[in-house]
Amino acid sequence: MTTLYQVDAFTDRVFAGNPAAVCVLEEARPDAWMQNVAMEMNLSETAFLLPENGAYRLRWFTPAKEVDLCGHATLASAFTLWQTGCTQETLRFKTRSGELQARRAGDWIELDFPALPVEEVAPPAGLVESLGATPVRVGRLRFAYLAEFADEQAVRNLSPDFGRMKSLAAEGIVATAVADGNECDFVSRFFAPNVGIDEDPVTGSTHCALGPYWAVRLGKETVVGYQASRRGGIVRVRVSGDRVQLGGQAVQVAEIRLAE
Repeated sequence: MTTLYQVDAFTDRVFAGNPAAVCVLEEARPDAWMQNVAMEMNLSETAFLLPENGAYRLRWFTPAKEVDLCGHATLASAFTLWQTGCTQETLRFKTRSGELQARRAGDWIELDFPALPVEEVAPPAGLVESLGATPVRVGRLRFAYLAEFADEQAVRNLSPDFGRMKSLAAEGIVATAVADGNECDFVSRFFAPNVGIDEDPVTGSTHCALGPYWAVRLGKETVVGYQASRRGGIVRVRVSGDRVQLGGQAVQVAEIRLAE
């Protein structure tokens, strides 16, 4: 019988952060089966791990499709492997985005991910209308648009038109601004209706772009982001050339047995 672990990532308490399901496989399973499991779990991502030559083949599925990069489900995967007896201090994951690594950093887990560049662009047709507000700057990263706003409250106040947002040729929009307080450096929200997620609770992959973006503007090597979704979560980002170290915490919520 296959076991799934439900983990809240980028948080130190249950019912916060971003929930992911993690499935450690004993043998390869068909893509259709993995997609069906992700649909059944109905979380933003379900991760599937398969041991492979001292590392793990790692794939991520939303309820609608497989994705190229996912931070919170990778964090949840590392947490689950260590919780279930893995003794490797550094975990290696073979993914569609190359090799990723995870290591323990005290009570936190650090993920070694690629830094994602942001190219400043003119707002595409429909972006402002789908957000219902005008950003001060728009950029494009590999899978989404970035919309920078003048202040934190503007990001928190957004009430997007997800139907209109689906017309954009991208997974969605990252909305961000400098944080008002001193506990973090910036805030963000991520809307991704084109992959079946209207608003993602906490998104590691967007911080691969947000970290370098704000590090340059704020003159810092390490920045701390708060994703201001209803659940909320903290991501610590250390920029190192073309890589970022994403720091986060995680807690297990449930263990689920799948009928075969």
